[in-house]
Amino acid sequence: MKTVPLHQVHIDLGAKMVPFAGFEMPVRYSSDLDEHHTVRNNVGVFDVSHMGEFSIKGPKALDLIQKVTSNDAAALFDGKVQYSYLPNGKGGVVDDLLVYRIKEDEYFLVVNASNIEKDWNWIQSHNAEGVTMENLSDDLCLFAVQGPNATPTLQKLTAVDLSAMDYYTFKIGEMAGIPDVIISATGYTGAGGFEIYVKNADAVNMWKAIFAAGAEFGIKPVGLGARDTLRLEKGFCLYGNDIDDNTSPLEAGLGWVTKFTKDFIDAKELKEQKEAGLQKKLVGFEMIDRGIPRGHYELCDESGTRLGEVTSGTQSPTLQKGIGLGYVPAAFAKPETEIFVKVRDRLLKAKVVKLPFVKN
Repeated sequence: MKTVPLHQVHIDLGAKMVPFAGFEMPVRYSSDLDEHHTVRNNVGVFDVSHMGEFSIKGPKALDLIQKVTSNDAAALFDGKVQYSYLPNGKGGVVDDLLVYRIKEDEYFLVVNASNIEKDWNWIQSHNAEGVTMENLSDDLCLFAVQGPNATPTLQKLTAVDLSAMDYYTFKIGEMAGIPDVIISATGYTGAGGFEIYVKNADAVNMWKAIFAAGAEFGIKPVGLGARDTLRLEKGFCLYGNDIDDNTSPLEAGLGWVTKFTKDFIDAKELKEQKEAGLQKKLVGFEMIDRGIPRGHYELCDESGTRLGEVTSGTQSPTLQKGIGLGYVPAAFAKPETEIFVKVRDRLLKAKVVKLPFVKN
């Protein structure tokens, strides 16, 4: 089991540590509910240093990225971030990822922790262009500072005008006296904020500086438990739950980052699938009856006929009701359609809703 560089810091803070994606990670420090509300209403910090980072450089860097990712990276400019995915050549998804354009001929990819080796090998196997690739995953720490008070907290530490940064842009600058920090207006919570990439040697100083700056707002460390409920309230997919090597990205609702204006792995097959019409779709649903949908619970029609299963589910701390994601036949995917969640042989009523569950 790997550990993140600040492992001992989390133990000293009283975190409950659990295995996740091959790492021992903090799942919570106080309670999932308290940490969830801290991020939604104030400011919290996640140590997500288990995530993977690759550097892609060279005259043909863009060509390689265009081939292996679904989105159109040619639309990027220096300082812009793009959400995308890696098609697997069989109609499924190797991983979803972020693509950063550092400058012309230099890109920075951020991938899921559980897929670092898999993604590296996949991209490398398609690197016929001789692009320079470097795996930076063991060299960097990543802190997600999220919530309405993330900007005033971090602004104390940098001359970069954070309030002027658009969503999905980044700057490389000094923060907390540390040079060459990637300050990214991204996150996995829908609560606003930034993701801060820093070298391992500077990680403890950055962590301490962030907490000192956020003290007036009651800043708190936040674990993976609240990260999951926060992302689910926004309807964000989690690799391994909602998308994987066997799920169609179009059925998963990733058509918006599937650009048929360029050629890429699986482009022809995915275009044909789109034109033929999708057989099933990933939908969000809210419980009408009382109950909490959990992963792999069956989704059924009113007669109890299986439609699919829950891919992600929880009790929403913000809405105070059960919410979930799952694949259903296209005929059941329209908002307000009644479906049922099978919980211990009982059919509990739910309805399909338009994502995100939490709008603001």
